[in-house]
Amino acid sequence: MSRSAGTITILGAGAMGSALAAPAADNGPEVRLWGTWLDDELLDAVTQGRAHPRTGVPLDPRVKTYRSDQLAEALDGATYVVLSISSDGLVDVLRKAAEHLRPGQILAITTKGFVRLGDRIVTLPDAVTSVLTAPDGSLDLPLVVIGGPCKANEVAARRPTASVHACGSPDVTERSRSLFATAAYAVEESDDLIGVEVAAALKNVYAIALGICQGLAEHGGEPYHDLQAAAFARAVTEMVRLAGLLGGRPETVTGLAGVGDLEVTVLSGRNRVYGTRIGAGEAPDEALRAMQAAGQTVEGVPAALLARDLVDQLIGLGALDSWSDLPLLRQIADLIGGQKPYAGPEELAGALARAALPARSPAER
Repeated sequence: MSRSAGTITILGAGAMGSALAAPAADNGPEVRLWGTWLDDELLDAVTQGRAHPRTGVPLDPRVKTYRSDQLAEALDGATYVVLSISSDGLVDVLRKAAEHLRPGQILAITTKGFVRLGDRIVTLPDAVTSVLTAPDGSLDLPLVVIGGPCKANEVAARRPTASVHACGSPDVTERSRSLFATAAYAVEESDDLIGVEVAAALKNVYAIALGICQGLAEHGGEPYHDLQAAAFARAVTEMVRLAGLLGGRPETVTGLAGVGDLEVTVLSGRNRVYGTRIGAGEAPDEALRAMQAAGQTVEGVPAALLARDLVDQLIGLGALDSWSDLPLLRQIADLIGGQKPYAGPEELAGALARAALPARSPAER
């Protein structure tokens, strides 16, 4: 018998979307997985009984799959809808889905990053709210942000995982937990949507910096453990600072959603791999092209550039005096964006040290 009645529709058949179908199916509700027009190859694999190309794990046979032209069918009667779309495609998919969403549904997002709406940089919860309330403001759905140190392949394989589900309504958060929590997939409840989402976006940026430290070790044959530890601490400090400016709480960043997620990304994420390649001697654009050619998305690259614009936006609004509190973020964003030319591992090590190590005065950074 189902522990939790209802129908869950997951929009996005990529790694995390397909992975979340596992704990959802284990709890008994009907689970539907809809793929975008870019997911046909993924759906072909799982419907033929093969492992999902992104996770290496077959899709639970109880999960029903839907193609891009079946969005209305996938959402028909759904009580809980998960947006598991890359940040650059989330707004487009949400606009397509909006006409099929209904009051009373719960909407969740697993996407990490920032979005440009017009001339503003906003968090994804703000972007979702903006899309759903335009043009007439008629649709108001409770929003759940899903974060934490969750690698999609481990979630899909039902290995022990600790996630965070955040919503302003305790009843909705409890409902979300009841739909997904299993013996393997633990759910921590939170009411700090902004803190979870900002931490989720920024950890990808800072994982690049920590990956650079690992690449420096590969290049020179000697460890940079001290620098990496200092960069980790600096990253957490800056995540707390920026999340706080946007309305998030420090304890969210220092918990599963921030420190936990940063740790797992540094252990095995694509953003860490990208940083490692830079630290080992590849120019940032060269490393990015190579990873894109291999079908690997590096979420921290657009997140870093948008975060830089967001900080400039906050400075322009008077919410922040200057960049002095965020030297590591500025260093990574300028390196990726080409504002600071790549001069090789040795020079990069010095620049990273100036950003990450405690300084006696801002001028020393």
